[in-house]
Amino acid sequence: MFEAAVAGYLVSVSLIAAIGAQNAFVLRQGLRREHVAAVVAACAISDAVLIAAGVWGFGAVSAAVPWLGQAMRWGGVAFLLVYGGLRFAAAARGGEALRPMAGAAAVSLGRVLAVGLTLTWANPHVYLDTLVLIGSVSATYAPYGVAFGIGAALASGSFFAALGYGARLLAPVFARPVAWVWLEIGVGVVMWAIALTLALG
Repeated sequence: MFEAAVAGYLVSVSLIAAIGAQNAFVLRQGLRREHVAAVVAACAISDAVLIAAGVWGFGAVSAAVPWLGQAMRWGGVAFLLVYGGLRFAAAARGGEALRPMAGAAAVSLGRVLAVGLTLTWANPHVYLDTLVLIGSVSATYAPYGVAFGIGAALASGSFFAALGYGARLLAPVFARPVAWVWLEIGVGVVMWAIALTLALG
């Protein structure tokens, strides 16, 4: 069970660690010290809901369709290999420096939450990551799929909290493109390592 939870944590962190609009938004809010708790909570709760739907949905379907577990396992391996390769390709192209909205006027809580939730729920990758990938990989950890899901949800919450509240400390580092290069490489390595673990059973 502990192994499943750790695997869920690592898969989730690897998926959300890559630079994207949502992460950049959380970082910017952290740099501005504006509605950080609300933004972190909105992103973490949204991810937890989607992860739960993926884990429980795939668990029920896998019980009804016995061969689905193996199909999802190898589908997960293929996706992790491709996604890891994309992260290495992104690193080879060079990183993107974070440019916070310095000096901008204060924004209302409602507007900030609307933007954060839109970046989360309108992003097609979030469904691929949570419902499909995390859901399918969790099925390979049966009967500990729930532990896998809990680990994945904890990873999401802790990552967004670290991003939002650690933004001031990270700002000098991630202002340089090379930091994002190393982040992309790290994500790629983790994705390929998890793919190897799944492939070896």
